[in-house]
Amino acid sequence: MKQVMTSRHGAMALIIAASAGLYLATPAAQASSHREAPSITQYPKMDGTDLYAFRSYESGRGDYVTVIANYLPLQDAYGGPNYFTLDPDGVYEIHIDNNGDAREDLTYRFKFRYDLKNIALQVGDKSVAIPLRNAGPVTAADSSARNDAEIYTVTQIAGPRARPTAVGALLTNASDGTTDFAKPLDNIGNKSIPDYAAYAARHVYTATIPGCSIPGRVFVGQRREGFGVNLGEIFDLVNIPVARVIGSRSGSYNATADKNVTSLALELPTSCITNGDPVIGIWTTASLPRSRLVSSDPLAQAIVNANMVQVSRLGMPLVNELVIGLKDKDRFNASEPKDDAQFAAYVTNPTLPALLQILFGSAGVQAPPAYPRADLVAAFLTGVTGVNRQLNGVPAEMIRLNTSLPATPKGRQNSLGAAACFVDGALTLSNPGCDPAGFPNGRRPGDDVVDIELRVAMGTLLPAGANKPASASLPYTDGVLVEDSQFDNAFPYLTTPLAGSPGSVRPASLSSP
Repeated sequence: MKQVMTSRHGAMALIIAASAGLYLATPAAQASSHREAPSITQYPKMDGTDLYAFRSYESGRGDYVTVIANYLPLQDAYGGPNYFTLDPDGVYEIHIDNNGDAREDLTYRFKFRYDLKNIALQVGDKSVAIPLRNAGPVTAADSSARNDAEIYTVTQIAGPRARPTAVGALLTNASDGTTDFAKPLDNIGNKSIPDYAAYAARHVYTATIPGCSIPGRVFVGQRREGFGVNLGEIFDLVNIPVARVIGSRSGSYNATADKNVTSLALELPTSCITNGDPVIGIWTTASLPRSRLVSSDPLAQAIVNANMVQVSRLGMPLVNELVIGLKDKDRFNASEPKDDAQFAAYVTNPTLPALLQILFGSAGVQAPPAYPRADLVAAFLTGVTGVNRQLNGVPAEMIRLNTSLPATPKGRQNSLGAAACFVDGALTLSNPGCDPAGFPNGRRPGDDVVDIELRVAMGTLLPAGANKPASASLPYTDGVLVEDSQFDNAFPYLTTPLAGSPGSVRPASLSSP
């Protein structure tokens, strides 16, 4: 899979690739599942932005799977005085299907509460509450200056989460047996939190998991946004000079490089989440009480219990932006994988390649005439044979991870992941750069999912033949390179969030996460 394009035709292909985000996303869409459907724009704290699932590649953790669900998109580090708390009325969940029936077998439910300390100052003859979230510096050793706290619990539920008897059991802190975990303050600035990395690290907990003899780890907190995309120019009619992107997958402006996000991260022993089949399916959802929905909200499906309504769903990246039609985006967010037959036409007969052919057919770009698109069904709905197809492969949209494939260490990962292992639709492990441990086999932080999904949509996984046009082999890219060097080598892998102050700590260049 060439990564360098030297022809005029190749330069046009780069521009066309960047246009994909423009012509298939809704006007409200802003990045990988950031504000991807009309209704979720009204509930930013419940908006799932990215989901990662991969064999842990931290040294000594090869027998674990890491799952990271990101929420609350496009956080500006300076966004005080309240910053970015999660919703105490909401339910945030990570689901695992370990038998291939497109139904959750394990659910990890995160619930938050907000505790106010109400620090006050004596002003004249009155004691008056301060307006800030901290009254002085907060450190790893001393957080007494915090004016509030976000506390959360994690409940493991076995079987369908919606059944009346689904009560589950709480994960506990392995060090003291308590069920409460603390979320660190967001990165207010260097004066408030002088060493944020050390402070946040104190909030990585070893957790005892119900029914599992091996402990895992949990972390919830702000991280630097890891999803890279040339956003503003794409939505401004692909306003990207060719000179910035020709000949390289890097060099374009990464519009999310100065943003933070909130991560819900779990590291789970592989032996405790698999059930005979080494391939598991993972997705994340968020739900609100029905009473919290605005009067105009059409969502009324996927009830967690008598009062909760699912408002966000995320598995594979960019599905709701680039695959699901505008009329069904809210329905998709409220749905469950077991019911995905209703959305099958968006995968078997995708509109993205057809639109690109209409827009750029004169440059030689052609939508693969291979309907139904079995290659996309494999990539998005069943898993790919020989890589991450479940034994009981009920078609459903979720991230599928083959836990029997070893992790690729940081520094050796190919950001094109398992997609680099295919030649004319055939799995070729000897192909240079082949990295079966990466997307679409799970998703690591350093997998460049925009480039991968553009290439897959345009037919790179199709076998050679009349139904595979020449343009299917073009190395499509948005010009923003995402790779493993941009992330940490240990749980929770996503890096320290940008500080709100001083302003000089913000990146001068936004070319990479």
